[in-house]
Amino acid sequence: MTSKQNIVENELRKSYSQDGLIKAPFKLPEIVIERMLESLEKLLFDNPDIPPESLICPHIPYGVNHNHEAAKTWFEYVTNPEVLDLVELLIGPNIVLWGSQVFCKPSSVGKGVPWHQDGHYWPISPLATCSVWIALDSANLENGCMRYIRGSHHLNKVLPHTTSHLGDVVLSEEVSIKSKDTVHIKNNNLERGEFSLHDVYLIHGSNPNKSKERRAGFVIRYMPSSSMFKREKVTKSQSGVKFDMSERPIWLLRGVDQSGSNDYKVGHNKNYLIRR
Repeated sequence: MTSKQNIVENELRKSYSQDGLIKAPFKLPEIVIERMLESLEKLLFDNPDIPPESLICPHIPYGVNHNHEAAKTWFEYVTNPEVLDLVELLIGPNIVLWGSQVFCKPSSVGKGVPWHQDGHYWPISPLATCSVWIALDSANLENGCMRYIRGSHHLNKVLPHTTSHLGDVVLSEEVSIKSKDTVHIKNNNLERGEFSLHDVYLIHGSNPNKSKERRAGFVIRYMPSSSMFKREKVTKSQSGVKFDMSERPIWLLRGVDQSGSNDYKVGHNKNYLIRR
């Protein structure tokens, strides 16, 4: 490793530690984004009954249309070596893939997401995850980009979440933010092909998309293998789509299972998604 590379990596670690979110120092190649957009169009066409903001785990086959062949292309995206190199920089060399999701906000009617912490919804112990947010369309304030409170992950705990009263939103619960937090709100503006990485405790959300431009993003969830994916029989719901995490397959992508307790067999041949 050159001294220049070492400086860049140290700066990325420092920014991630301070802010809870960093933008990757490079874009994904245009040919990769074009292919991902083709996969997205197929995913939307094959799943017209699922809200486009809640297309959960396309890297897992879960139906007649979204079969192993369809999921295979998404699995290539979640195992991109360059992305994994950045994740390794932040959470270490033992990496588990446990989830992914497409957040596709249609123009004019795309739903908002209330302020929340991802860890409130996830059966992981100890709680640790790095989420990679890839912009398939450019994301900005006008079309409902992700917004976050810089440094809000520092408490290292999940704050109380209560029922949201915002109306038609993706998540049903929200965390209250204080007036002093508003000065730390940042917009995660991303051009097509850019991506960011954020911490499990970071408070974030997004506004509805009232613009004439769609905002599509693909989010990948990785955790260090020192954490355990707990397979409790708990059914979650997002925009009316129910899913059972006790049946979700996970993959050890790099390194070894430090926890010694993760199950990498459950769910690999099952339909984990429950239609409405």
